[in-house]
Amino acid sequence: MRRSEEIVSQYFAFLEKHIQDVISGTTPEFMEVNEIAGKLAISHKHLTDTIKKETGKHPCYFYDAKIILEAKGMLITSGKSIAEIARILTYDPSNFSKFFKKMTGFTPGEFRISKKK
Repeated sequence: MRRSEEIVSQYFAFLEKHIQDVISGTTPEFMEVNEIAGKLAISHKHLTDTIKKETGKHPCYFYDAKIILEAKGMLITSGKSIAEIARILTYDPSNFSKFFKKMTGFTPGEFRISKKK
């Protein structure tokens, strides 16, 4: 495996675990990409450049997409309120709704209703 492929793999594995740790409450908040780079023992620039070169997208794209995927799962399968889900994901509820709509084109409530049909 090339080093760049290894970095991408490590980043995705770290994201998966980190997001689950935030959801479970083990970790109090989401890390910044530069903090993740530090945990992977590489510079922020090297991480960003490598992810972009290998995938064509910025690391934040995958970070946000994974958070949205988790949020969608909670909206569909849990009975938690949108505000509770926002707080689990360390967002202020109004900021979460804006973020969710920006990423999906739907508010969390619209998404939840569309999946119950």
